Amino acid sequence: MDTQNPSAPSRAQSRTTGKNHPRTGGGLIHEHTRHTTRFTVIGNHLAQHPEMSLLAIGLGTHIQSLPKGAQVDIKSLTARFPEGSTRIAAAMRELEAHGYLRRKHERVSGGRIITRTVSCNQPGARHERTHTEPAPPKKPRPTRKKPLPAVPRPGYPAPQLLQQATDLLARLHRDDPRLLLSACDAAHLAPGVAAWLEREVPATLVREALTRDLPDEPLHRPAALLAHRLTAQLPPTPPPYRSVAPKPVAAHPWQECPGCDRPFRAPAPGRCRDCRTDLSEAT
Repeated sequence: MDTQNPSAPSRAQSRTTGKNHPRTGGGLIHEHTRHTTRFTVIGNHLAQHPEMSLLAIGLGTHIQSLPKGAQVDIKSLTARFPEGSTRIAAAMRELEAHGYLRRKHERVSGGRIITRTVSCNQPGARHERTHTEPAPPKKPRPTRKKPLPAVPRPGYPAPQLLQQATDLLARLHRDDPRLLLSACDAAHLAPGVAAWLEREVPATLVREALTRDLPDEPLHRPAALLAHRLTAQLPPTPPPYRSVAPKPVAAHPWQECPGCDRPFRAPAPGRCRDCRTDLSEAT
């Protein structure tokens, strides 16, 4: 025992109650030397237990000083101490009754049943903790990020076009440090930027549309803001190029003029222009 409570009542003093012997002023004097190795802290509630026998107190002290795994069955203790098995068994029952020992049976490999002895240096403390100490706070579940809004898709997602879009997104933080994007966010937004570039919007205008008039407060999810702008401000698709060519004139079939035998094109047989003119002048 390393510590002692001098204010605790002594059993020897309690037994003198009722006797008329005068006190002579004698008593216990402690000569303590601090232990630094090979010592065990024993509570006064065990060392000065008011109800247990001296054998039970001594046996309880001995058991608490043993290392983990030591044999504390009745047979081993009987071989260690001069007291017989009957007295040691009775002392162990006292320790069990006051909570200093617990014995439980366990089944091990091979089907054998063994007895394990649990030594409690403060009976009831474990029970009190389970009822008085609040339960440890539960670890918060990791919150899943809300998916980013969908972005437009280019009609022809060529690798060069997507790479140009990714490079544009990677340079946005030069305009505003808050627009520093992760690789995952840039991969999500790149098709939306490619859709703008496919619509013949210059890269400088795409960059301006994404970075101008940003809010002053911190941007908690800049990728979500950019995804919204890419969708809400998407320019219309330019009309396809069309080559406007004159419609071909249908050629009339060849006709042979009965007046001069000259061939000419006309929708129906008849005279050529010259013969029709001569005929009108003759009339």
